[in-house]
Amino acid sequence: MGLSDQEWQRVLEIWGKVEPDLPVHAQEVIIRMFQRHPETLEHFDKFKHLKTLDEMKSSEELKKHGMTVLNALGRILKRKGQHEAELRPLAQTHATKHKIPISSFLK
Repeated sequence: MGLSDQEWQRVLEIWGKVEPDLPVHAQEVIIRMFQRHPETLEHFDKFKHLKTLDEMKSSEELKKHGMTVLNALGRILKRKGQHEAELRPLAQTHATKHKIPISSFLK
């Protein structure tokens, strides 16, 4: 069961509050993922050397990746449940190019 129009409106309303500060939130999302699920760091060769919070916060590459993730999330949310065309290429590259096991997304 999908979200109602009213529920999607609320989701996009909240996203509208996040979007203006996307760079700050983007970095925070990636840092929290690495802190709460340290095993995910193993999937990111370019971030494996980041061991401390200060190193993560000062990494421009980490900020850039966070922006990529949250920009994709924004595009998906704006599709209001009609996101298959947006999500399919992401799923494909994560499975084939990046070799991320599906179990990593089920936590």
